[in-house]
Amino acid sequence: MELFQIGFLRFTLIDVFDILAVYIVFYQLYLIMKGTRASQMFTGLILIFVASFIVQLLGMQGMSWLIQSVSTVWVIAFVIVFQPELRRLLVQLGQTRLVRAIVKERGTSTVDEIILATETLSQKRYGGLIVIQGKTGIRGIQETGVQIGAEVTSDLIVSIFFPRTPLHDGAVIIRGDVIQAAKCILPLSDSPKVDPSMGTRHRAALGMVEETNATVIVVSEETGKISLAKDGRYLGRDYSPEILKKQLEKILFEKTVEKEPTKPKTESLLEKLLAQGKASAK
Repeated sequence: MELFQIGFLRFTLIDVFDILAVYIVFYQLYLIMKGTRASQMFTGLILIFVASFIVQLLGMQGMSWLIQSVSTVWVIAFVIVFQPELRRLLVQLGQTRLVRAIVKERGTSTVDEIILATETLSQKRYGGLIVIQGKTGIRGIQETGVQIGAEVTSDLIVSIFFPRTPLHDGAVIIRGDVIQAAKCILPLSDSPKVDPSMGTRHRAALGMVEETNATVIVVSEETGKISLAKDGRYLGRDYSPEILKKQLEKILFEKTVEKEPTKPKTESLLEKLLAQGKASAK
């Protein structure tokens, strides 16, 4: 169905959707690469594509061949030179809502990295506060810290919480397989039921799970004990790495706990005699 015509160009509904789709793709790519080394080269690549479209529209065969040749070289150079940026781009695309809706489970390797980091922090008595984001967004809290955008690894988590680093004071936020930010400020719990022995780190973890559906792991700097908070409360405050892994997988992978079969109710001897007495009285 033709919508309108500009000169000799005729635009249909499909053409409009096609243009909007291309615009959205390039705009999102630009937002992701904005501020990186690849942004300037990406802008130049877009200009080449635009110039190629114009010369083809005007029928300039020589310029069309020249621009197509240059654009091929640019794409190859783009892939070779900017591998880190492209890798970060693919990671961020994998964390979009659509992809997370299709693939709900986090990789077990991510859980293993978190458990290994937690165990190391516990052994070294480094205080740790790890927030694993749930389904609801926590962008406001994430923006209070330093943006990281790196793959989850135990070495990186331990390095962040090393006492002499600038990022150790605060929480690490993990979404999917990516450490989104560090040194994040969490809301403190003001519940009167809070144990007075809890420090600021434990109060922050409890305040976080009271306001969001995130899962929070706390490593005590004084005792090295590992705690886990979820759904507005602490599930436990002295976990071993093995138990923590099972509990974390149960939460993240949404596994249901099998209930024990209910036993059939048995009548006592007194109840039987009373029932027989009622029946005989009738």
